Amino acid sequence: MYPGCRAALFVAACLAFLALAPAVFADEGMWLFNKPPTEYLKKQYGFDAAKQWLDHVQKSSVRFNNGGSGSFVSPDGLVMTNHHIGADAIQKIDDDNKAAGKETHYMRDGFCARTPQEEIKTLDLELNVLMDIKDVTERVNAAVKSDMKPAEAAGARRAVMAEIEQESLNATGLRSDVVTLYQGGVYNLYLYKKYTDVRLVFAPEEQAAFFGGDPDNFEYPRFDMDICFFRAYEDGKPVHPENYLKWSKNGVKDGELVFVSGHPGGTERMNTVASLDELRDVETPFTLQRLFRTEVTLGTFAGRSAENARVAREDFFSIQNSRKAYIGRMAALLDPALMGRKKGAEQALRSAAAKGDKLKSAADAWDRIAQIEKTRAALIRRYTLLENPRYTTGRSIAAFPTPYFSIARFLVRAAQELPKKSPDRLREFRDSALDELKLQLFSDAKLSDDYEIVKLTDGLTFLVETLGYDDPLVQKVLDGKTPHDRAYEAISGTQLRNVDFRKKLYDGGEQALQEAKDPMIALAAVVDPAAREVRKRMETEVDEPRRTAYAEIAKAKFAVEGTNTYPDATFTLRLSFGVVKGYEENGKHVPFETTFEGLYQRSAQNNDKPPFDLPKRWVDNKSKLDLRTPLNFICTADIIGGNSGSPVVNRDAELVGIIFDGNIQSLALDFAYSEEQARAVSVCSQGIVEALRKVYDADKLADEITGRP
Repeated sequence: MYPGCRAALFVAACLAFLALAPAVFADEGMWLFNKPPTEYLKKQYGFDAAKQWLDHVQKSSVRFNNGGSGSFVSPDGLVMTNHHIGADAIQKIDDDNKAAGKETHYMRDGFCARTPQEEIKTLDLELNVLMDIKDVTERVNAAVKSDMKPAEAAGARRAVMAEIEQESLNATGLRSDVVTLYQGGVYNLYLYKKYTDVRLVFAPEEQAAFFGGDPDNFEYPRFDMDICFFRAYEDGKPVHPENYLKWSKNGVKDGELVFVSGHPGGTERMNTVASLDELRDVETPFTLQRLFRTEVTLGTFAGRSAENARVAREDFFSIQNSRKAYIGRMAALLDPALMGRKKGAEQALRSAAAKGDKLKSAADAWDRIAQIEKTRAALIRRYTLLENPRYTTGRSIAAFPTPYFSIARFLVRAAQELPKKSPDRLREFRDSALDELKLQLFSDAKLSDDYEIVKLTDGLTFLVETLGYDDPLVQKVLDGKTPHDRAYEAISGTQLRNVDFRKKLYDGGEQALQEAKDPMIALAAVVDPAAREVRKRMETEVDEPRRTAYAEIAKAKFAVEGTNTYPDATFTLRLSFGVVKGYEENGKHVPFETTFEGLYQRSAQNNDKPPFDLPKRWVDNKSKLDLRTPLNFICTADIIGGNSGSPVVNRDAELVGIIFDGNIQSLALDFAYSEEQARAVSVCSQGIVEALRKVYDADKLADEITGRP
């Protein structure tokens, strides 16, 4: 599951592409749909990426608001993604049922709706489908004058982006987001059709979806049925999308060209050496410190009872997954060959910029970034602790890792921001973004107070350890109490578990907040001035000058290397491509696919013990399966975290698989692409249908995705 680490020798090998001249190497690239690599595909593979093909794949692709990808796979609004992307919604359904006195465990036991009436509405899931892209670079840049100070420039940029988004929303009714690309070199307006009535249709048991557990995560061979299905509704009826992906009966073959359409979360391939140094020396070690601590805390809580394990399961998985990913990032950053290649490529570009008359303004951009990174290094710990950018999720690694605090902060800031004009607000409070925020704010997802107290206690303790007990803010936060007592007081006394109470505070503004005398609201109010201060410093002293410097570097790259390149990932829709292909490791050939037979062998080799045990229905139905059926396969497509759930399609835009992971060699892809050993791992279309029909008795669902009447 994306987003690990391998020896330095691998990282060195995978960075050969960093030599200067061409913009990309082999099948590298997370390409914009409005700027696809058509010439390369035509020359290398004889494939014509026609506009009709691109539009169809684009509008069949789906973004999940919890950080994953998916696709429409039927004319009746059926959407497929990974189980680990849908798991948050599934667990919330289980939590909701438990609160209502129903003992369901769909995460453990799986779920299959046999009729439309059995499909279960999710609590706060939003799906986005990209309908159009417009270049708004000139308008954004025109709003920022050369004589503006960084704070003024940041405000002007924020204001014009909000104006563009609001104008687009009013004109089209579509969700409208201005996206920064090429580190500030380009600005595109993305227009999305959104769906907020999303219902669960099918999910396998978690043990089938995540067979092999943490030991096999980021490894290959793999044997996972990491899928689930939702259905999008509108006005109480299933939607009928004009574009959806037809199912491939034949799966893939060795050497076949395939495409991945998904939403990679973020890469840092354009970063300067100074930026990478800061990541290596400050940011990544600090993040790992917090991740390791949180993993121990959640593991201890989960080990106390089966119910604790159920409650903490999704958070625990998320932290484990992130810990592996950041270990992989650190391994890449510590590799001398990687940094050597980066330094060489950077110096060559700097030399080229210095020689070009029109590029001399970029000549000192690298030095400016080096100074900016020193400021970032001084701010990043406090910023990470206090300023959680995700407002209503509890999975932040910050100092206040509970949804209760996120909700309280949203309400405190809404009371201050909403009276302002939309362009003058914090960016997440602009009018065009409020619907998504309110979907999360007014979610009726149930929380376990015992669990939230444990998380907040740990967060407050980490705050003390990082800033020091005598820090003025720490003293205000603790208010003369221990971290546990402060956490207990805030959570046991809050009324924020009541959605109607949240709505009352949201509508009532400052006066309602003051009259509520809610301890969690009070905690958020204590933290907010310090959080706003460090955020403002980060935006004006780091983000804005950094953006300006990187924009100049982007212009230099365009001038020297041409514009046929792709920007770093931004959790926006991208097209990647590659071939189905095995690789060599430790003198052995790793084949491109695994089968159901391999799944049962892997379980038997480990004496059917967790995490290699199989769910009962998989044991009982083994004789029904054609064990030669492909289950998982790998390809060279360029992916990263956020691509989970992405459809894999062939030349005919038929779905042949669904991305669910990368192998361990792929974990340096944040910084560099390689096709030598790095692979994207998918569930095969043939294996999905075989399991639906013969393990889950879900013929109706299998008929729907395969188009059988």
